[in-house]
Amino acid sequence: MFLQRFNRTAIGILFAFFLLSAAWAEAPLRSFDELFPGFTENKRNEAFSPEGMIRSIRANEALEFTPAADSGIDLINAVKRANPSFLAESLLVIPYSGRELDKLDIYNALGQISGLKGRLYHSHTRQEEVPLFEEATRLESERRNNPIPDPPPASVLPASETVYIRLKDVNFGNTFYRADMTVDHHGISYSLANTRNISYLFFPAIREGRFSAVLYMEPLSEGVLIYSMAGAYASDFVSNRIHVPSAISKRLEVFIDWVSEGLEN
Repeated sequence: MFLQRFNRTAIGILFAFFLLSAAWAEAPLRSFDELFPGFTENKRNEAFSPEGMIRSIRANEALEFTPAADSGIDLINAVKRANPSFLAESLLVIPYSGRELDKLDIYNALGQISGLKGRLYHSHTRQEEVPLFEEATRLESERRNNPIPDPPPASVLPASETVYIRLKDVNFGNTFYRADMTVDHHGISYSLANTRNISYLFFPAIREGRFSAVLYMEPLSEGVLIYSMAGAYASDFVSNRIHVPSAISKRLEVFIDWVSEGLEN
């Protein structure tokens, strides 16, 4: 009797899992115009350009790239949990080159944490291109800093995953993050939050949990959408020495470039 009940339960769980997996896999592709209606032709072309669109604003200013109300995409509420003083928002569509990409392709691109190492950004202070992250390492857990290798490409898409990361930042030294990946009916959300204080010249610049970034990625009929937002609350000490909006947007740009290259390879 127990074995029969156990078998029925196990079969039910497996059946529900396969139904959910099928729903994720078979969701019809949406178009860019469905998600971001009302864009002018010039603005739409900019979103489809290699550089995409990115801008920095104060947290109390209106967003420019707000998706349709019925899209199910909401990044601002996740980012505002950090009570940021500044925000950066970005919008990019990577047109397909060859086959259409899917959520598993996105997941595998996100898995290559080591690919963040050495990505360049333009330093206005040095007037040259410099690596933003001198090191990029996946960690065993939040409190165990043992480095672990990136996994090989997956053949199955998980419903969610949490990864801990250490990035040696050119301005802030070693920084530590928790990355949470979740899959929904249409796309993948990838959220980052700092798990320790981010310091500048030995002073706490951004307290634990006061930096937040969310990247939302969805295969569209025209290409892969990368819609993202980041925010941070920085101390007055740092705000007087570093242009915080630029610092946020540069880091967001590097993360977007990392995902983009992963999808194109």
